[in-house]
Amino acid sequence: MATMTAAQQKAQAKAEYNAFVAACPSRKLLDRISDKWVTLILAALGSDGSHQLGADCAGEPRSMRFSELSRLLAGVSQKMLTQTLRSLERDGLITRTVTPTVPVTVSYELTDLGLSLHQMMRGLKTWAETHMDDVLANRATYDTRTT
Repeated sequence: MATMTAAQQKAQAKAEYNAFVAACPSRKLLDRISDKWVTLILAALGSDGSHQLGADCAGEPRSMRFSELSRLLAGVSQKMLTQTLRSLERDGLITRTVTPTVPVTVSYELTDLGLSLHQMMRGLKTWAETHMDDVLANRATYDTRTT
């Protein structure tokens, strides 16, 4: 058996990532990025801040402070927002910048890796908003058949 360099081993492992396998690290990543708060945080950071009713989170990515994200993401607890931001920072999808002011200013911004994921997440959010009426109608039809 031939000896592989570290780069060759990494390339082989990458080629073998398979989210259908329970122990595959890509499954944990898929689990993380499919979380609703991750989707909404990436959509928020990847837009220009025009989040009025019906806005599709279009525009240029920008940094946001914790308090901005908290106000924008209705229903997220401070603990959940903190945990989600930390996990996104750990995965390299966002950066956290601390500015020494009084009080300290902390802002979050998408990295290049986060921007690459943002496009798909924005599409998923838009799909959910666009097709919600269809899904609700299908649920009602299903519920009347099964009760």
